[in-house]
Amino acid sequence: MELLLETVALFCMKLAYETEDSSPILRDDLLMSDYEREVFGLLVRRGDVEGIQFRVAHCVGLALEAIGGGDTPLGRELHRLFADFSDARTMDQLEAPAITLKDYLKNIQ
Repeated sequence: MELLLETVALFCMKLAYETEDSSPILRDDLLMSDYEREVFGLLVRRGDVEGIQFRVAHCVGLALEAIGGGDTPLGRELHRLFADFSDARTMDQLEAPAITLKDYLKNIQ
């Protein structure tokens, strides 16, 4: 689960900050320090669904802004997928929407 959440954050950061003329954003970039696998791992071990959702919400917000907001077709779909993720109340309920969110973010890179 930690790797999945880190990947969602990474794809969001790529959308928000990566440009064609710059080096790609990688997992070990300073930008990812609050969203690295160990941070999510701690939240997962604690079962802190709200903490995970808070961190992912920040990343998704950056990505949403980068793609033109929630009024664009890409933005509406991202918002809908994040709503599914934020509706989860248990760790088990987070996995499927996190996978869908990751796949969508990967596809719109």
